[in-house]
Amino acid sequence: MDAPVIVAGAGPAGLTAAAELRLAGVEVVVLERLARPTGQSRGLGFTARTMEVFDQRGLLRRFADFETSDQGHFGGVPVDFGVLTGAAQAAKTIPQSTTEAVLEQWARDLGADIRRGTEITGLRDTGESVEVTVDDGGVERRLTAQWLVGCDGGRSTVRKLAGFDFPGTAATMEMFLADVRGVDLAPRMIGETLPGGMVMVGPLPGGVTRLIVCERGAQPRKRSGPPEFAEVADAWKRLTGVDISHAEPVWVSAFGDATRQVTEYRRGRVILAGDSAHIHLPAGGQGMNVSIQDSVNLGWKLGSVVRGTAGVELLDTYHSERHAVGRRLLLNTRAQGLLFLSGSEMQPLREVFGELVGYREVAAHLAGMVSGLEIRYDVGGGSHPLRGMRMPKTGLSLPDGRTTDSTALLRAGRAVLLDLADNPVLRERAAGWRTRVDVVTATATDSTPDNPLHGTTAVLVRPDGYVAWAAPGSHRDLPTALRTWFGPHL
Repeated sequence: MDAPVIVAGAGPAGLTAAAELRLAGVEVVVLERLARPTGQSRGLGFTARTMEVFDQRGLLRRFADFETSDQGHFGGVPVDFGVLTGAAQAAKTIPQSTTEAVLEQWARDLGADIRRGTEITGLRDTGESVEVTVDDGGVERRLTAQWLVGCDGGRSTVRKLAGFDFPGTAATMEMFLADVRGVDLAPRMIGETLPGGMVMVGPLPGGVTRLIVCERGAQPRKRSGPPEFAEVADAWKRLTGVDISHAEPVWVSAFGDATRQVTEYRRGRVILAGDSAHIHLPAGGQGMNVSIQDSVNLGWKLGSVVRGTAGVELLDTYHSERHAVGRRLLLNTRAQGLLFLSGSEMQPLREVFGELVGYREVAAHLAGMVSGLEIRYDVGGGSHPLRGMRMPKTGLSLPDGRTTDSTALLRAGRAVLLDLADNPVLRERAAGWRTRVDVVTATATDSTPDNPLHGTTAVLVRPDGYVAWAAPGSHRDLPTALRTWFGPHL
């Protein structure tokens, strides 16, 4: 074996997968077709759930100062995300190029082997391993791994070579995205429709302006490269009457509204994550964020299987948990597209929808959907309200007088059993998993009823931050939860 795991693609999903695998103690090789990063930034910023994910790994400090906001939208209709009490705010205007640079350095710091200028051209799944053929700077090579993780984007070579089914709907229109300099345009939010389509203007750091141009009736085109800026300027003038042809393009891209999702996230020894598994209209900045969260869900599970501490059936939960999330992603982006890409016939619905989001319950529902905060996994029996939910960030006091919080306990990417009642029976039941689960005795620094841990005596948190088991309740089912997620006891 050249490595236990090969990851195809050094975008946000691939780099996150590599780092999470290294946290799990697994050697990993990342193969990236491009010799160097493009510098393009289709994604901007992080949703609240991704902020929590990065916080639990100590990554937020690696980003320069950034703005946060609790204001968002659904299909261009403003939504107050502040109704989600206690949730992290979303980060704004962090270019995807910066995110990729931070993730790549994190993965390298952890020991990931990242090889650029290496393109996968073939693969063979033997049932015991995966052999990939690569073009390494004009030289054909073969590499073998136990597992191959495809994170190589919406046009994924891995997905095609492995024969994944990718049903859905084809693009019905072509749209443009461009970052430019040298224009003085007033900001325009998504949702401000024009007779012929929709445009957006957003300021970015460094004197750069982001433009999005959606011209109704623009048919999808098969392109071998990015469009010329002249196409963007012409469409802009047709829609707004303003000439921006003098602007200096930083980069230009075309995209569509195709919506597809693979029927299975794992096929034999090949696993997909991120855009390789699902493509959709970029609405609400969700694509990169969901891709990162796919990889955080997968990393520790695949690491456990590779190390032999868990059976391959654990990977079935990657599909069941993340395929459902992807399905919701496709649902809400299609709904948003109808709202902000349709013509005047949609205006009555936009106005009614705008009235509905004024209700707190409606705003909370939509905000939870777009931010990922609505996610609740099916982790098995028990009725504790935290089961399947993400562990809320809560201050903790340790027996030696030090303080920490529930998020900091996840820095190393290990599972945590949090004993909040100093219960020796609980700790004894978990003793057989001590090499895989950190047992921490602590008390909550906030004892008020507002604390999400109020009345909770113990919590078993998976490495991805989701609660697998919680008490009060019978401690007899704790070993079942430990076996389910972390394999048989020693």
